[in-house]
Amino acid sequence: MSLSEEQKEDIKNQRNNFNKTRRSISEGMEENLYLIHKVLDHGFVRVIDYMGNDTSIVQAARVSYGEGTKKSRDDKSLIFYLMRHWHSTPFEMCEIKLHVKLPVFVARQWIRHRTANVNEYSARYSILDNEFYIPKSENLASQSSSNNQGRGDVLEGEEANKVIQILKSDSLRSYKSYEKMLSQENKKGLARELARMNLPTNIYTQWYWKTDLHNLFNFIRLRNDLHAQYEIRVYAEKIAELVKKWVPFAFEAFEQYQLNSSHLSSNGLSCIKRLIKGEDISQDNSGMGKREWKEFCEIIGKDHK
Repeated sequence: MSLSEEQKEDIKNQRNNFNKTRRSISEGMEENLYLIHKVLDHGFVRVIDYMGNDTSIVQAARVSYGEGTKKSRDDKSLIFYLMRHWHSTPFEMCEIKLHVKLPVFVARQWIRHRTANVNEYSARYSILDNEFYIPKSENLASQSSSNNQGRGDVLEGEEANKVIQILKSDSLRSYKSYEKMLSQENKKGLARELARMNLPTNIYTQWYWKTDLHNLFNFIRLRNDLHAQYEIRVYAEKIAELVKKWVPFAFEAFEQYQLNSSHLSSNGLSCIKRLIKGEDISQDNSGMGKREWKEFCEIIGKDHK
């Protein structure tokens, strides 16, 4: 990841600028404002702004007047209750604005989370930097034989090296063509909005992404998961670290009741009750399909065969 001296100076000035405020703040988030957190080879995440903290969630739920009206242990209990019973609105009272640098193909996955405000770097207005995501060999894998949108075995040795060389050479060649079309050897050159179509999706873009805490938790739940693509999962992991410092009570509740929990269907719950009573259960008498039965067995630690 490369930063110009101007960008470094800008971040330094932002970090050194302190303003008095009557707003609720989060000490954990104040320490991370504007800082660059590296992701992948050239990417990053940084917090540009935020609104609210754990107390803001409690305040919204109680429609109270501010901090200090209840003890902190009562605040934590209420936040856990809200998360446990899927009361999402109080969590929407906290918001965060992130500056993210990411490969275009990751951005196209990310944008599926539509409950956010996004402003992306314009390749119609500006020229994109010569920065492409090139994965490390340990992150190269074959197509999964059982999952149409997943990875299989890791590529090794010469096979992995060939893929990396193809990615590097294709990226370099496409960018040289991009530059050539823009300049047309000192003639007018092709419009930027047209020249960009020759660039591959591993080129880096940047955006400001603003969302509320409830929808951010949903993003983390889906993308900070072993089944999520690695290249977006590492962003979700880094964001999760920042959120934990921002709203520690809410994040602990999120980990307890969503991130590290399992949800059962009515058939699954019925099978649990039958197991407690000492009954034998199998897929045939569970009311579940093959895939759900396998997932259920993984949850309770039972052999699904």
